[in-house]
Amino acid sequence: MPVPQPSSPRSSRDPHAASARPSLLAAEHLDRNVDKVAAIHLRAEEGLNAHQRRIERVTLAIGRPRSLYAMIVLAGAWAAANLVAKHPVDPAPFFWLQGVVAFLGLLVTTMVLTTQNRLEKLADQRSHLELQVNLLAEQKIAKLIALVEELRRDLPDVPHRVDHVAQSMTKAVDPEHVMGVLEEKLDPERSSAMP
Repeated sequence: MPVPQPSSPRSSRDPHAASARPSLLAAEHLDRNVDKVAAIHLRAEEGLNAHQRRIERVTLAIGRPRSLYAMIVLAGAWAAANLVAKHPVDPAPFFWLQGVVAFLGLLVTTMVLTTQNRLEKLADQRSHLELQVNLLAEQKIAKLIALVEELRRDLPDVPHRVDHVAQSMTKAVDPEHVMGVLEEKLDPERSSAMP
């Protein structure tokens, strides 16, 4: 009796099997990257205290269109009720309403600033992380170009020629120099005033 062979989804002779492996590897790589980004996000959220969480929930709720409509309806109803009442609680020009609106405006402004300060710190951390990753990637690419150029020079079958662009790319970029050039180009008045 023949022994059944385990069936595989794709045979080794299938031309699509080779292309399936790289897509699986790319998907795994993508999953790993998404997991890392999610872990960074979760770490930032875990650092929040209860007060910050409440403030951000309220800020999120106030920032929705229905909150704007509700405020307009409430202010209109308050004004209309006081205009038609024989003995209004807050007669025109509605000083109580103005006071409540001013106080709520102060609260909302403070809550938005509190939320923005935290988000700005997160954005700064992410931009520093991006800068570090970009600098490291640039250094790795410069090293790879240097290795390829060295290999090209060492291969006997490849004619030797000087590639000035490749030679310049073997040197890693100095971020301080780039920043200085950017400042000079973006703010010519300040650079001309410098000694």
